[in-house]
Amino acid sequence: MASFTILHAADIHLDSPLRGLERYEGAPVDRIRGATREAFRALVDLAIAEEVRLVLLAGDLHDVDWRDYNTGLFFNAQMARLREAGVRVVLASGNHDAASEITRYLEPPANVTMAPTRHPGRVEFPDLDLVVHAQGFATRHCPESVLGAWPPAEPGTLNIGLLHTSAAGHPAHEPYAPCTPDELAALGYDYWALGHVHERRILRRAPWIVYPGNLQGRHIREPGPRGAYLVRVEDGRITEPEFRALDVVRWERCTVDLATAASAAAALDAVRTQLERLLQQAEDRGLAVRVVLTGATPAHARLVRDPEQTLNEIRSCALDLAGEQLWIESVHSQTRSPLDLAALAQREDAVGELLRFLEAVTASPEQAQAAVQAALEPLEAKLPADLRRGPDSLVPEDPEALRALLTEVQEGLVAQLLAEEEA
Repeated sequence: MASFTILHAADIHLDSPLRGLERYEGAPVDRIRGATREAFRALVDLAIAEEVRLVLLAGDLHDVDWRDYNTGLFFNAQMARLREAGVRVVLASGNHDAASEITRYLEPPANVTMAPTRHPGRVEFPDLDLVVHAQGFATRHCPESVLGAWPPAEPGTLNIGLLHTSAAGHPAHEPYAPCTPDELAALGYDYWALGHVHERRILRRAPWIVYPGNLQGRHIREPGPRGAYLVRVEDGRITEPEFRALDVVRWERCTVDLATAASAAAALDAVRTQLERLLQQAEDRGLAVRVVLTGATPAHARLVRDPEQTLNEIRSCALDLAGEQLWIESVHSQTRSPLDLAALAQREDAVGELLRFLEAVTASPEQAQAAVQAALEPLEAKLPADLRRGPDSLVPEDPEALRALLTEVQEGLVAQLLAEEEA
């Protein structure tokens, strides 16, 4: 029996835009726009380097109704590279390919076999003792299973199924040619090369039922390594598939616990440490990160008072760490104050009196603004103009900004009083 290697990929979405970064000042737009092409080029490089005999593409090569023929020409050029290396390809179209003008009118090179769309097709590779059963789709929606028309496994040869399907379902994807792992296994194939679900998943090992996930993450909801599976066949049997990361820009969600951060500067140091860790794991890829700040921290009021400042301080830190290799997609602050202000407000001392007064003041934005203005009135004439009016005013016109400022003052004063108690 033959021994060889197959490469299984899906959901390429060539020239699909990466969302969430192009509006970021300083982001390398060309690299972002070219990420899906570069990931596909890396797939072809891997096939050639590993001397792969067969590439299986399980749908969604294109993205909706692309009319730029350069996308199709790029795909054909990469297929020609595989042809020169003696690599054959079987492609089953998916729901996004169904509307593609490119798929409809540009013929691929001779080493590429397109699966039929009205019924399952059979592609035989006698030199590999292998049969690929495959079906593509010509419509954007397929709410019914297509497995009823599929043949059982052929005896005496390796059988692979190639299909774009939601299988048993996934919360991030609408049902498409749905079926169950049991229904797939019942056909007796040795390996199911699936597409449609962008998350890498092995649904079953006997037989192998595998989603490689998409080749390149396109937004923050597609984080982590993205790539394809090398499927090695030894003496006619499939061994454990090997995942290879091929993404060019990697999306990550970075959660930073600031419970031990005593100040905004310490919080920024904690973020830097986590970003350095992600950079090491990314292995020189571009890295797009959503930073989520959590925990009860004394820095809470400072962080939430001016989220734009917090965002740009973290972006500045990212630029300092890695330049254009690291981009901050967004910063989400979920921190909270470490002080139990409700309990402290019940105390019959200066701390409790202060908190009750501030709570009464902040209950109404108008009352809060009037109280702060009254307190600052004796000093107003002595203040610079930019501190009397404008974005840096000591009395912000935005009620939410004023409330955040009073919260910071409240926490700072209470913390100072408590520290003096303990001294």
